[in-house]
Amino acid sequence: MLARIEKVCAERGFRMTEQRRVIADVLAKAHDHPDVDALHRRAVAVDSRISLATVYRTVRTFEEAGILTRHDFGDGRARYEQAPRAHHDHLIDLSTGNVVEFRNEEIEELQRRVAQQLGFKLVDHRLELYAVPADGPASSRGKRGGN
Repeated sequence: MLARIEKVCAERGFRMTEQRRVIADVLAKAHDHPDVDALHRRAVAVDSRISLATVYRTVRTFEEAGILTRHDFGDGRARYEQAPRAHHDHLIDLSTGNVVEFRNEEIEELQRRVAQQLGFKLVDHRLELYAVPADGPASSRGKRGGN
């Protein structure tokens, strides 16, 4: 069975080399939001001939085609996920770098109301929450300035 990324590539007429196929499979199996270095390590475990440059080119191609979504969670590295089928937001654990995906209808409605009150119709948004575990001491490492 083809991964969703591979299906989208086929629908859009992308030539799927074996190396692109491996990278697409690694992305499809990712349960986190890996950066290019992590993608490269995972792809090389499958095919040792895949270069870091190939991963960069493939990720850029997939991103430009709307197959991947690029995120900057404030840690200095671009991280990627398959373009989501349904909208979701992110909570970033500053102590570990883990990213938790969530959806909250109350937040969604509030954002629509805020836009409406300001005279706009909301067409898209991104919400990223930066947090530390509530049961542990707040670490100064990784704290972001501002609100």
